[in-house]
Amino acid sequence: MRVTVYHVDAFSVIANQGNPAGVVLDADQLKPGDMQKIAFQVGFNETVFVLKSEIADLKLKYYTPGHEINLCGHATIASLYCLKTRGFFEGRDSIQIETNGGILPISFNAEDHLIIGMKQQKPEFIPFGGDTRKLAESMGLTEDCLDVTKPIVYGSTGIWTLLVPIRQLDSFKIMKPNNKQFPEILAQNPKASVHPFCFETYDENAFMHARHFSSPYSGTVEDPVTGTASGVMGAYYLTYIDQDLNDIQFIVEQGQEINRDGKVHVHAIRQNEMDIFISGTAVLVKEFEVEYPLLYECDNSFDNILWRMT
Repeated sequence: MRVTVYHVDAFSVIANQGNPAGVVLDADQLKPGDMQKIAFQVGFNETVFVLKSEIADLKLKYYTPGHEINLCGHATIASLYCLKTRGFFEGRDSIQIETNGGILPISFNAEDHLIIGMKQQKPEFIPFGGDTRKLAESMGLTEDCLDVTKPIVYGSTGIWTLLVPIRQLDSFKIMKPNNKQFPEILAQNPKASVHPFCFETYDENAFMHARHFSSPYSGTVEDPVTGTASGVMGAYYLTYIDQDLNDIQFIVEQGQEINRDGKVHVHAIRQNEMDIFISGTAVLVKEFEVEYPLLYECDNSFDNILWRMT
């Protein structure tokens, strides 16, 4: 059997910039094992599968090369760009999607380029209780590179990541993650990714700069431009940086150090609870075919994933 995969780069209008996602349309015939094998062979940080839904306009399932995840911002933007530009949802400026993380609203805005907005899950935070020296070293830094005036916390708007404030932009150029060390350092949440950020930027229109280092369980090393991690930064700002502010919109830049420049628009609103929205565009790069089942079983054990990262 063969399946068509669309390579779509999210958070950029330029092919081979932003964050690549594999998009598989009409995936109802695929079993979870098939999806995992396809994602493994595609090799992008995430591959998204579009299915029918009985409770929303469609259902999205997200897979890294190593496992399924509940939500992925850039793969959501990529899949909906792929669908909308093929004539789906004609005349509609909003839909709802079903994910493992719940039903989420999506908006479409056709400006110079199609802009897709998505609401994320309610933000959650857990203080980091680990060794900050080892954390810095796992990113190729020294402890004095960390900005100790701001808290290091686990944050989630659908998937957990460790938010690590960094003092200076120059530190991002020398970062070299050792992902294999993350689970031991992140003992409270060993499958979390690591998201260093700072308030110095390359682009004067951006408000934050970031990189995103993958959990080793995912089978990848770095995610070029992250939607969910950018969204949780909006909640982080209202929770820890300016507790008097109730509404903020800004741009997060990411990917410059690995030649995958991308921008994510973030909107955080503090009402009775906190609502988090991200938006961005995408570009279709190409389509290709993947055969399944593969001739071998996809071994998702931790040791097998790690050997591909060394």
